[in-house]
Amino acid sequence: MTNSIRHVVFDVGNVLIHYDREAPFRHLIPDDEKRAWFLDNVTTVGWNIEQDRGRSWADAEAELIADHPQWEREIRAFRQNWREMVPHAYEDSVTILTELIEAGTDITFLTNFAADTFAEAQTMFPFLKSGRGVTVSGRAGLIKPDPAIYALHTATFELDSAATLFIDDSEKNVEAARAFGWHAVQFTSAEALREDLQRFGFRPD
Repeated sequence: MTNSIRHVVFDVGNVLIHYDREAPFRHLIPDDEKRAWFLDNVTTVGWNIEQDRGRSWADAEAELIADHPQWEREIRAFRQNWREMVPHAYEDSVTILTELIEAGTDITFLTNFAADTFAEAQTMFPFLKSGRGVTVSGRAGLIKPDPAIYALHTATFELDSAATLFIDDSEKNVEAARAFGWHAVQFTSAEALREDLQRFGFRPD
């Protein structure tokens, strides 16, 4: 393997493991319209991002229950049923990760994730303990695409930015990584990732 990339940084959600916040609510709120309203107006993406930034679930739940007391059961169900939101790994992606590690590639993870749920994810998916380490937004109090989290990860793992390749499913996170000085590709499928890695000189089998 001869290339200029010495460090590969993986995002986690929707790159290595599937994430679907609607999953538990398909049976908790069977009505499609009510479920869509709840997810769009109560446990919103923006609300959940604050847990990824480090807010406690107790504070997050209290805030929503104060505004939507009629939805208390469903609000608490978000955290209680979190494991249903991450039902499986993407085995083809995990295979690529494993191949890179076995080839001696320096692997780290950089993820927007609440601290406690990431710890659970590591028990569910042991490959998340592989590589050299991880920066979890909920522990750092920083969140992608803030340039500060890329700087933190770079400093923590002593990366050479010009020799770093980042893999993330979010276009804005990829763009932020490039602006910071890393190489970066947007994940769409394991097959496309193999092609991207080949462009950077990797030849995982």
